[in-house]
Order: sequence, then structure tokens, then C-alpha cells
Amino acid sequence: MTDPAPSTLSLPGFRLGAAQPDFDAAVERARDEAWSNRLFDRDTTLWSGDERIRSAITDRLGWLDAPEHFTGQIAALEGFGDGIVEAGFTTAIVAGMGGSSLAPEVLHQAFGTVDGYLDLRVLDSTDPDAVAAVLDDLDPLSTLMIVASKSGTTVETRAFLAEGRARAHAALDARHHHVYEHAGEVIAAITDPGASLEALPHHDEFRSIFLNPPDIGGRYSALTYVGLVPASLIGLDLDALLASASAMLGACRAPEPTVNPGVSLGLALGTLARAGRDKLTFLADAEITAFGAWAEQLIAESTGKHGSGIVPIDLEPLAAVGDYGPDRSFVRLVLAGSPADDAREALADELAEAGHPVIRIELADPIDLGAEFVRWEVATAIAGAVLGIDPFDQPNVEEAKRRTRDLLESPERARVAPPPPLASGDGLTLYGDAPLRLTTSDGGVVGELARHLARRRTDAYLALQAFVAPTPTRDEALARIRHLLLERTGRATTAGYGPRFLHSTGQLHKGGAPIGWFLQLTSDHPRDREIPGWPYTFGQLIDAQAAGDLSAIEANDLPILRVHLGDDVDAGLAALERALTAALDRRSED
Repeated sequence: MTDPAPSTLSLPGFRLGAAQPDFDAAVERARDEAWSNRLFDRDTTLWSGDERIRSAITDRLGWLDAPEHFTGQIAALEGFGDGIVEAGFTTAIVAGMGGSSLAPEVLHQAFGTVDGYLDLRVLDSTDPDAVAAVLDDLDPLSTLMIVASKSGTTVETRAFLAEGRARAHAALDARHHHVYEHAGEVIAAITDPGASLEALPHHDEFRSIFLNPPDIGGRYSALTYVGLVPASLIGLDLDALLASASAMLGACRAPEPTVNPGVSLGLALGTLARAGRDKLTFLADAEITAFGAWAEQLIAESTGKHGSGIVPIDLEPLAAVGDYGPDRSFVRLVLAGSPADDAREALADELAEAGHPVIRIELADPIDLGAEFVRWEVATAIAGAVLGIDPFDQPNVEEAKRRTRDLLESPERARVAPPPPLASGDGLTLYGDAPLRLTTSDGGVVGELARHLARRRTDAYLALQAFVAPTPTRDEALARIRHLLLERTGRATTAGYGPRFLHSTGQLHKGGAPIGWFLQLTSDHPRDREIPGWPYTFGQLIDAQAAGDLSAIEANDLPILRVHLGDDVDAGLAALERALTAALDRRSED
């Protein structure tokens, strides 16, 4: 298949190399078995012959109706956005996790805010410094907090809600404000009807409530109220966004796989993963880089289960072609008219010439992100069919949550105590999983990192799990560490801030192929923050979430090492980079 001219309905351009015959066979099967028709007919045998699984899938396919359904809500949504502006609000905060926060982030990065509309911030970290960075410079009475949770029980979203209400109460009391009767008038909610809404405290006081169709999962919700309510507040043209999505959905009905922009992509992703090219690496133009994080949660949570899956590699620093292993495939996302990204363009060409599969997708305009949401939802569903899994459940997500709850509900919750450290030095303290704890070493921090590096599999991905507040400086530090690991080991790398990644790649970590190698990063909380009305702080919550995830990964017999960075996270990351460099040097000498 050749690269088409760019348009909203453009087909992916495939350069699959040795994987082409497998792709051709998958196309023939999808054609013979009418996969496209079966998807839109809601034929759940596409994914499973088990009646119980098929029944559950039936209640997860509402995303196929989302563009049409929400086109009918455009007038109300735009009226809501205009009303919020007229009421004097200047900022909106999306308080949610995973699918509830990532789509708004994509849209805001691509479009910014139209003059006269609201600035948009995303709150998706329970680190007390992260909460402070998002909230503390804002006037609570001119800030609309949008709490987004499909279940209504998401612990992070409920904590943000408690914080938002307390801040608004304090501001009302301090100013003897008479415009608002109660704090709920600066809060809106996006959730499901029934029990999900009832689970949100004080929902009867909220300024606005948006109830999504319950048959749409969180990671498939970009074109529901989850994405569209924030979009209305930044002044985005919802007609154009949903028209783009509808056009793509129509194109994805094509029964012939080779001319179907979503089905063809899904067949490629699934076949490449089955052939061992399961590290799907995004090379995106700068204006649309946030799309990778949204696609990451969609793909990882949908396919990473029952010992298989696709590992999305987002925002990995570029390296030389020879640094990439034979388990890689690549997606080049191009935005027409944007400044030329010569480095990514040249790398994509060199990778294809070297035999790596490269898929090229070009967006004619940023508004075509609406179409891309649909394309990748369809593709992920089809990739699930290729892999023989249910792409709509998340069987391992609850595991870390349960362990976190157990820690927080224990009498000792005032401090989540780790086991004795393996080593400490240069401001770092290392804690190991059982296999590391049950063996002895006197190599200090560098020696323990070297021991941990030796446990990576030849087909591993190296995952950095940073339970610290995100900042641009830390983004850069994590990128340097990823580049170091990629260059020196040839292994794919991922990085995520906790607890955000628990609602994204967390399912893949525990349920996907057992090939992950994990480095968990934690810190002290010298400026901890109470969660109003709760028996523990934000710092204690994120510590429990880190401990719960470490325990869940360890229980799945996967290698994990915790590096505690102390109270100076930036200094700790610099020390970790030095120690990893020395550990890699030591490994190369062995």
C-alpha cells in the first residue's frame, strides 16, 4: 500500500518489510470473515466465543455511536461553554485520571484557548507538590473544577473533589460571597448515570452534571462529554471536530480492509505484535505529541492482558537506527503544514530502509484529531481480534488499587513503611523486590542497579515509574535516563508519572507479556497536603499507591527496584543518572 495524499480519511502508509506477508494474510482473513461489518453489527464473536465475555463486550461498544450521538449535543455544549465564560470563570481544571484526562490534554495542546475562553489545566497527580502547582495560584471562585470519573469511585478524583470543595468553601467564607450559595457551584461532573453519579459526594450541589452513555469505557471516551466539555470551555469548534470523527467512522465501515483506515491499521498492529514487533514507537510532530499519551492508554489497557499485548513507546528520545532492536515497530504521525521535523522524518526513512516496520499517518489539519480518535479506537478493537483478546476489559487494574486500599485502611497507614534498604548513597535509597532482598550484595547503589539491570530479558521494555510531581525539568531528566538506557541496552523504554500511569499502562505492566523491567521512583513530601475530611494526606496517598503497585508487580514475578530520591527530586534524578551510567559501565565490563 502506498502513501495516500493527506486528507481526513487518509489511509495509513505501510512499509512493513518482512512483516508484509503476515499482514497480507491478516487482510485476507478479515476480508473473508467480514470483520468490518461484524464490528459495526456489534457481532461480539469477533473477539470471543465465550458467552460470558461476549455479553460483557455488548455493553462496551457505545463508542461506535459517540460521534453521531454527541453531534446532537453540540448546541447545549457550546451554550454551556459560553455560559461559563459569561459567569466570570477564567480557568477550568479537569480533575480525572487516564481516559478522563488525556483527551482534553490532546485538544488543549493542539488548539490552545480561543480568545475570551478559559485556560485549561489537568490535575491527574496525587503528589502534593503537583496538586499545589495546579491549584494554588488560582482564585477558587473563578475556577471551574470538572471532576471526571466513569465509576464515581476513582480515589484520585474524589480526593481532588474534596480539595476543590474545601478551597471554594474557604474563599466563600473569607469574602462573604453572595453570588454562590455553596461550593458546588464551581464544580461540574462528568460521570455515568445511576450508581456512578450517586457515588460522588455532594453531587446534588454541582453547577452542572454531564452523564455519559454507560456503554462507553473510559479509554474510548474521547468523543464523549469527557473530551467535549473541556473542548467547549476552550472555544473549540465542536461541529468541525465531530464532523471529522463522523467522516472517519464512515470510512471505517468499508468492508474491504485495504481501503479501511481503521481496520487496516488494527490488522497491522495486531500482526506486528504477534510476530514479535510488539514495541509500538510513536514519532509524532511537536504540535500533536500529546496524542501519543492518549493512544498509549488506549492501546496498553486494551491489549495488555492474558500474557500478550502491544507496548506503546511514547516520547522516547531519538536514537541511532542501530540502537533499536528487532522487537520494534514505528508510527510516524505527521501534521500537514507544521514546521518540518527533519530529525523524525529522516529517522523514519532510515528505520524503514533498515527493515523496521514503519506506519505513516498524516493529518491534514489539527481538527482531524477527531478522526484520529476514531481511527485508533477502531484499530485497537481490531488488533484485539487479531490477538484473540477482549480489548474492552481491564482484569489487572483492580489489583494495585486493592493493595493500595489495604495499605490505607491499615492501622499503620500514617506511614507506608518499606522493607530494609538494599543500599544507600548520594542521596538515593534503594529497596528491592523479594529476589533482590533474598540475595546479598555489597556493591552499594551502583552494584544494586547493576544487579537489577542484569535481570532484564532480551525482549524486555524498561519502565520508569515516577511517583513524583511532574515538571519540565523532570521530563528532561527522565528523557536523559531513557536515552542512556536505550543507547546502552538496546531495549525500548517507557516512562510515566504515578499514579497517572496506573490508569494507562498499569494494566499492561501486570497483565501483558511478562517482559517488563521496572524502576520505581519515589520521594519525600516536605510540603505535604491534607486531603480535606480524609484520614490521610496526599503524600500518604501517593506513597500507598506506589507501594501497592510495587507489591502487585512483585506478585506477578516481575523485576522491580524502588529508588527513593529523598526530598530533592531533581538532585535525586541527577544522582540516579550518574549511578545508572556507572552500573551500565560495570555490566559492560563483566
